Amino acid sequence: MDAPELSRSPMVTIGRILKPFGVHGEVRIESLSDVPGRFEGLETVTLALPDGRILETLVTSVRQINQGVILGLSAFSTPETAALYRGAWIKIPENQNLPRDTDTFYQFELIGLKVEDAEGHPVGTLEEVLEYPQHHVFVIRNEDREILVPASRRTIAMVDLAHKVLRLTSREWWDTTYAL
Repeated sequence: MDAPELSRSPMVTIGRILKPFGVHGEVRIESLSDVPGRFEGLETVTLALPDGRILETLVTSVRQINQGVILGLSAFSTPETAALYRGAWIKIPENQNLPRDTDTFYQFELIGLKVEDAEGHPVGTLEEVLEYPQHHVFVIRNEDREILVPASRRTIAMVDLAHKVLRLTSREWWDTTYAL
């Protein structure tokens, strides 16, 4: 098995291991990327387990089946070994030159931003983005509660990646005081 290694560059999560596939230690993955062909051409990936362990491994094969992806990784040679990594996040180094439109951000850039209200008072930290058919929803948590805010131009006043801040608009669009 490859030795654990921490990557020094920022990482992007592109998938999650669902379960072993076949007898050679391949794994079925859930793709979290909307980039076509994201897995083809990968040479190495970093696996981040829920318990905090990190493993960098070579990609030995990539196959598309039905609506999923099967990955062969040098770290696994049996289904039993692959099963130990069920739930691991598949990460690759962040590409700083990602294509983007003005005022468009990738989810991985938003996760972890400090969220402020329109006056600059702290609201919490953006910890997750939920995807619904109508729109995305930001999950903002602080020590007291969890706030769900629709991700739209109506609710977001400004995103400052350099200072790691997301500022919301006036409370009329996202205040949960009167929510059921």
